[in-house]
Formats: sequence, structure tokens, C-alpha cells
Amino acid sequence: MTKYILKRLGQGLLTVFLTVSTVFILIRLAPGDPAVAYAGPLATTEELAKVRQQFGLDLPLIEQYWIFLQQLFTGNLGTSYSFQAPAIQVVLERMPYTLTLATASILLTAVVAIPLGVWMSRRPDTKSEFGVNVLTIAGQSMPDFWTGIMLLTFFAVLVPIFPASGFATWGGLVLPTVTIAILQIALISRMVRREMTTNFAAPYLTVARSRGVRGSLLTWRYAMGNSAIPVFTALGTRFAAMLNGVVVVEVVFAWPGVGSLVVRALETRDYPLIVATVLVTALLAVAVQLVIDLAYPLLDPRVRLGKAATA
Repeated sequence: MTKYILKRLGQGLLTVFLTVSTVFILIRLAPGDPAVAYAGPLATTEELAKVRQQFGLDLPLIEQYWIFLQQLFTGNLGTSYSFQAPAIQVVLERMPYTLTLATASILLTAVVAIPLGVWMSRRPDTKSEFGVNVLTIAGQSMPDFWTGIMLLTFFAVLVPIFPASGFATWGGLVLPTVTIAILQIALISRMVRREMTTNFAAPYLTVARSRGVRGSLLTWRYAMGNSAIPVFTALGTRFAAMLNGVVVVEVVFAWPGVGSLVVRALETRDYPLIVATVLVTALLAVAVQLVIDLAYPLLDPRVRLGKAATA
């Protein structure tokens, strides 16, 4: 088990290193000048040259990358151009908001999608299952920004139950959470339905039925037991994706998380802030994936990670 964990940690850290290195190089090769974004379009040539020298942007790319590597291994990713503060500190201050939103969204998704998928699998080819199936397809088809604007219009403007933006109170969490969860519920519930339908037709459940196993025991212990790993993996993957910043939703609801921070960093071409955001979110995604892998033996005792690692 220890060997497996160390191997996955090594793979994850290598992935994070390659990802931030690629982002570091690509954003510098992209068109645009961060000195203009920082000093303004009316800045003189001398002022722009001074800004480039201040942030080391006048150095050759290979020299900038070498400095970046030295900073990376000391945990210092430089100073944000727009915030005039350590870039990693700016990202870490915003991360709790994104973590809160992602956690609330994935919990709501799990609470609704799993029972809904099971319910659909127990009523195949019925009118009620067809109706719910249509709703899940509709939920899957609606883009986040449209769903968010509709919820904002009804529940913050026409019927002002929840705040329209920000996170001043816990009520501000409701609309962005529901906006994200609608799409995820549609995707996960259809997946649960497919997995459960496959398991209900499997020979081992036929044997269980012949032995008198019925009802909730057959559904939740036998069928869901074999569906747990793919469903848990899908939920974990969705959660990791949310940590990268649910950009559109955070912008629509003025949510002070990493997604809105990324938008600002791209607008101002704030190189240190972009790289710091990628680094932090990539590390969290690796951690979530490791937790998923380590949970497999708990969900299915037949899984032995130690053997898998040495295979």
C-alpha cells in the first residue's frame, strides 16, 4: 500500500510540474504584453520598459523559466502584478470560497442524483421514468450561464429570496450551488441508472433473487454495491473539475473564488497569478484523485491497491 501511495504521489507531482511548466511557457508565447495591461495603454515607451524590467519580462524566456523553477521549489511564485502581493497568497485566500461552492455542489449532486438514478433504474420503460429522463436530458443540455441567469432572475430579482451575488451570507451559496448541481445531477443520475440497470440484469442478482433477496437489500447492497466504484469515481472527478474554478458560475454570481480570479488574471495578463492558480488547483486535483484511489478497497473489498501497484 505504501509503495502504491508513493507511486501515485510521484505521478501526480510530475503531472503538476509538467502542467505548470507548460502553462508558464504558453502564456509567454501568447500575443499581448502584460506591461501594457499593468501600465495602461497611454504609458510611454520608457514606462513600459521600466515595468518589464521590474517584473523580469525583458529577460530571455529560458532565463525567466530558470528563475521560475527556483521560485517553484521554494514555494514563491512571484508577485501578482495586479494585486501587488505574493501570487500564491492571493490564490490561497480565494480557494476556501471555491472549496465551499464545490463541496456544496457535489453534496447536493450526490444526495439527489444517486436516489434519482436508482429510482429510474427500478422503473424502466414507464411513463414516469420517461418523464424524468426527459428532464435529465434538458438539465444536461442547459449551459451553466443560462441556468444561472434564469435562477438569478426568478429568485433574486422577481422573488428576492436569495442574494444576487457574493457570499456575505450563507444564502448567497444557494443559487450558485443549484446552478452547478443541475448539470451534475443530470449527468450522474443517468450514469447511476445505466450502472444499476446493467447490474440488475447480471447473473449474480438472478441468483440473489432465487435465494429470496428482495427490495431495498437487493437494490442497495447487491446492485449499488457493484455500482459504487464508477459512481464514486464520477463524483470525485466532477469535484476535482470544480476545484479548477467554475468560471462561468463564479462570474455570473460575482462569487469571490478562484474562477473569477482566473478571469481577472487573464484580462490583466498577470503571469504569476495564472501560474499560481494552475499550481494550487492541480495539486488539489491530484489529492482528490489519490483519495478516490485509496477509497476503492473500502467500496469493494475485492480491490487490492498494493497488488495493483506492483502489477
